[in-house]
Amino acid sequence: MNSTDNKPISVYNKIAYAAPAFALAVVGIPVYVYIPKFYTDVVGINIGILGILMFSVRLFDAITDPALGLMSDRTMSRFGRRRPYIGIGSLFVAISMFMLFNPPDASAVQASIWFGVWIYALFLFWTAVVVPYESLGPEITYDYHDRTSLFSMRDGFLIAGTLAAASSPALIQWTFNLADDPQGQRAQFFWVAVVYAPLLIGTCWWCVYAIRETATADQKRVTGLLQGLRYVSRNRPFVILLISYTISAIGNNLPATLILYYVAYVLQSNMADAFLLLYFVTGIIFLPAWVWLAKKIGKKQAWLTSMVINTGAFIGVFFLGAGDVSLYGILVFVSGIGFGATLALPSAIQADVIDYDELMTGSRREGQYIGLWSIAKKLAAAIGVGAGLSILGWVGYTPNAEQSETVVFTLRVLYAGVPSLCNIIAFGIATAYPINSNIHRQIRTAIARRNQGETVSDPLCPDSVDCVSAHLNQPCNASIER
Repeated sequence: MNSTDNKPISVYNKIAYAAPAFALAVVGIPVYVYIPKFYTDVVGINIGILGILMFSVRLFDAITDPALGLMSDRTMSRFGRRRPYIGIGSLFVAISMFMLFNPPDASAVQASIWFGVWIYALFLFWTAVVVPYESLGPEITYDYHDRTSLFSMRDGFLIAGTLAAASSPALIQWTFNLADDPQGQRAQFFWVAVVYAPLLIGTCWWCVYAIRETATADQKRVTGLLQGLRYVSRNRPFVILLISYTISAIGNNLPATLILYYVAYVLQSNMADAFLLLYFVTGIIFLPAWVWLAKKIGKKQAWLTSMVINTGAFIGVFFLGAGDVSLYGILVFVSGIGFGATLALPSAIQADVIDYDELMTGSRREGQYIGLWSIAKKLAAAIGVGAGLSILGWVGYTPNAEQSETVVFTLRVLYAGVPSLCNIIAFGIATAYPINSNIHRQIRTAIARRNQGETVSDPLCPDSVDCVSAHLNQPCNASIER
């Protein structure tokens, strides 16, 4: 397949590509939510040490994400650039997860060392799989609308996998009738590892077997990290997309962090798990509708529409109080309608800005873009967790007690007000994003013509020629008709 091949891929290949997202979701709620409590309450390590290790591993990610993205961009092998990392890395992810989920009976110091070694190993190998895996997506198809379908399926599997991973400990406890004691909790995580280790390896190897990487631009021209960052900073569509997505993601991570607190202390209900289930399931159900809408009105307009729906619902949530459970359920459902789109559509849009980078640089640098995108996602999650919980502590939150009016009001602001404001800001920034289906078609045509030795113009700067030197030396800020 060359850079102008827009042939849609088969449903089988889309499923094969999406499948690893379901299994990789285990490095999500189980690791971020369940494992820390398991290690402090059952294994016996100090919560302060655990907090330092969890924070430091996120800083570690900030280095490994772009580094591994650059490595995969520069890799040249008979198996491609991405697939060797996905196939081999999945084995080490499975081993690291199994070891982390099954700590030995040991002293607190030994348990802390065990946790530190295997949490770092898990995140390193997970990055070694996920960054090349996500970088593979934009290479699979260059069709503007087929990308929306592909990434919607991938992120739909991710949502379903998150839901399955979140419920797996409780499901295993019920299936094996395990006691809610230290021995029973160790058995829970043992069986989670037993299920997910082969599932993770199997789905990754299915993807590696089914998906063939494409020959694109000359990878000898792939830049170093610092020069690559300079090129990225001059990719105006990507900068707009990244800033908008990051601001929106910061807002969206606050409700994810605070939903248990909001439902318990603002609504005074114990139905948080049911609301989470409603939100995830609604997001999955409506994903095909967003694929259809994006094909009708364009990815950007569909993404903006999903942000309006999500924001409108959360503005209403701000005004709820004790006992408003039914109304909250309705608003959660409305918000869930846009949930899947807020994940899948930015990913599909990102693939198009990587094509624009190919036009600027003459090389395919998905890995570097995905690495930066991954940092933005993790930064947004860190801010959501850190800021949300810290602010609650500052205003006087007391665990398992009736909260003051100040705490309740702060919860409403953080859970609904701030996310709505973030989405409004992100919406305003996203309106400046310039690539639509027509512009993308011009970009792909320009790449093909330049690869044949012709001089071409930048579709975002129609009056300029020799787009690489013109754009990189004097970035164009011209607007285009949309």
